[in-house]
Amino acid sequence: MPAPDTRAPFAALGGVLPPALAALPTPCYLLDEGALARNAEVLGALAQRTGCKVLLAQKAFSNYDLYPLLAPHLAGTEASGLYEARLGAEEMPGKEVHVFCAAYRADEMPELLRWADHIVFNSPAQLAAFGPAAKAAGKSVGLRINPECSTQEGHALYDPCAPGSRLGTTRAQWDAALAADPALADLLDGLHFHTLCEQDADALALTLDAVAEKFGDLLPRMQWLNFGGGHHITRPGYDLATLERCIARAQRAWGVQVYLEPGEACALNAGYLLARVLDVVQNGAATIAILDASAACHMPDVLEMPYRPPLLGAGEPGEKPYTVRLAGPTCLAGDVIGDYSFDAPPAVGDLLAFGDMAIYTTCKNNTFNGMPLPAIWARDAAGVCRELVRFGYADFKRRLGS
Repeated sequence: MPAPDTRAPFAALGGVLPPALAALPTPCYLLDEGALARNAEVLGALAQRTGCKVLLAQKAFSNYDLYPLLAPHLAGTEASGLYEARLGAEEMPGKEVHVFCAAYRADEMPELLRWADHIVFNSPAQLAAFGPAAKAAGKSVGLRINPECSTQEGHALYDPCAPGSRLGTTRAQWDAALAADPALADLLDGLHFHTLCEQDADALALTLDAVAEKFGDLLPRMQWLNFGGGHHITRPGYDLATLERCIARAQRAWGVQVYLEPGEACALNAGYLLARVLDVVQNGAATIAILDASAACHMPDVLEMPYRPPLLGAGEPGEKPYTVRLAGPTCLAGDVIGDYSFDAPPAVGDLLAFGDMAIYTTCKNNTFNGMPLPAIWARDAAGVCRELVRFGYADFKRRLGS
């Protein structure tokens, strides 16, 4: 028997592929309830120790069947628009619903005001257009700020502080808008910044320095300050002490309620994508295993980020005796998951488990090439699996016409 895979994405499985998983259909997502509950407990304990409030960013994880595991530890949900706001309100009833969108539609605003408690605007123009209606409806109104402090060197695609970013209002933009319309200041209850992506608290501390420098004079008049997402709070080794110091600093200096809205941290290392090998082909020196799972369709961040997802029991290219490229079955030449090494070459029918597949998967997948959407399963703390939902031809077809 091979040694257990000790990496964090497979800790909830004990580092091995349980035999019971062989009975599941592939491809399928498997969400680990025990890992989700442990993440939620870490976040809830942080909130209890510091007085901050933690929200689930649904853009990363929106499998609402498992919200009951998260809800006891969280203050509510964060949404990126109308549908996520409604989902949060319906599936975490009684909890707060916060929403941020780079630009809101006028025809959706009345319904959005029905579901959301906090509405954050991206620009002074949007604040002026919709802020009065939000205030009249009794909503807490915020503005997303851009502290112009980049901590993601070489990762501009995911950096809201990159030059030319469309996200957030700079201090110069705010000052110009306020000079033209001083009444804007009366609309604001809070400020929001989101500048991180899969980062530790040292990046937050740098960002908070920039927030204090550029917007510190506004914050004493605010009720709340939202630190946004991108905090890898539940990752092993994350610097919780520095995060807690940042929270305490904001509370002490400005008297604000601090919010965090992690997405990945809520469901980090809490899911898998199970796939089987359909064929193995040789092209020159390259051995290529074609799977029934697609990077393009079922784990699109592999191509968009891009990144190489962890695979249970596999090593880096060249680390183990056999290096094989894993790829999807679609017609896209670039539907490649990555190169991995194995103790034995993968064979047709072999079951593979990709890790950390609870986040940015089920909420981003697609049916390109008519690829079926994988079923979604859950695994409880005792290792028992149950199907949450399966998809078929009708799900593919109804997206394309009447």
